[in-house]
Amino acid sequence: MKYEQATEPGAILVVDDTPTNLEVILDFFSGQGFKVFVAEDGESAIKQMTYVRPDLILLDVIMPGIDGFETCRRLKSMEGTIDIPIIFMTALNDTVNKVKGFSAGGVDYVTKPIQREELLARVNTHIKLRRLQQHLEEKEREANQLLLNVLPQPIVDQLKRDGTVLAESFSDVSVLFADIVGFTEFSAQQDPKMLIEVLNSLFSSFDRFVDALKLEKIKTIGDCYMVVGGAPISCSDHVQKIAELALSMRKEIQSFNQTHQMNFAVRIGINSGPVVAGVIGTKKFSYDLWGDTVNMASRMETYGLSNEIQVTERIYQQLREAYSFEGRGEIDIKGKGKVRTYLLKARKNTDTSD
Repeated sequence: MKYEQATEPGAILVVDDTPTNLEVILDFFSGQGFKVFVAEDGESAIKQMTYVRPDLILLDVIMPGIDGFETCRRLKSMEGTIDIPIIFMTALNDTVNKVKGFSAGGVDYVTKPIQREELLARVNTHIKLRRLQQHLEEKEREANQLLLNVLPQPIVDQLKRDGTVLAESFSDVSVLFADIVGFTEFSAQQDPKMLIEVLNSLFSSFDRFVDALKLEKIKTIGDCYMVVGGAPISCSDHVQKIAELALSMRKEIQSFNQTHQMNFAVRIGINSGPVVAGVIGTKKFSYDLWGDTVNMASRMETYGLSNEIQVTERIYQQLREAYSFEGRGEIDIKGKGKVRTYLLKARKNTDTSD
């Protein structure tokens, strides 16, 4: 439900069972430019929270039904109203009741008869404090989102908690490298703006696939795209998820070509196995992977074929029951010698053109 928005200098809810008190406070704060809502008891005040969100609540203590202390406790237990500052207005001037008010969640306690100028000063102070808190929370959310743009959520949580991230070993993950075939030649003929638009369009589509499959994008290097499944959060089906990502990426390239009259292709390599993962650097840091598993996945892409998904024997053995493959035989890979590889074609019982 859309809430009625507070405007400068703010909106307040006045809760008091005495009509004359309501009228005096309403007239005074309205005259100061405030938007004022009123309620005659605690239950009415709580109900109003379903359609208004004031910046502050002025709350009487002695009222019919639930008293002000209980009203405050209930408001502070509700998700949408927990952060709204509450100032008690009451003739109860003893220490015991003041302690009860602050214990219930109130931020201030004003005794009757009300001095309007004093009350105005307190209201303005608490509204300013709340808006400052909201501003700081918004900045924290923005900073957190910036971190999430370059680091996985578990790593952000660990950095915020411990200040550092230690390297971690994973016994079994799947790693994918993808390269846009033809992009280098295309880039030599186009202006920079066009290059960025094309690459952003393709990689944004890849990002959506990664998010949907709950995989982790590691980085892009030029027109190369790297993804891991099974880290930093372990999962048992990371091989299948990486395979689905590869098939979706290849299909997306074909669709992109048809829509934009382009002639790109994608070359993809996949491998699985153990890796070491962690954050490197203290400036412009990034989450990265190391190990022979990563190197072999990169080789699968480098020595692959245009519009094909080349995988290792390990990937083939894990997926051959559910996916169709074409054996490529042994290929000579620098630093590895003869390596048997396969081309992933499609899920079984599906159109292999996908």
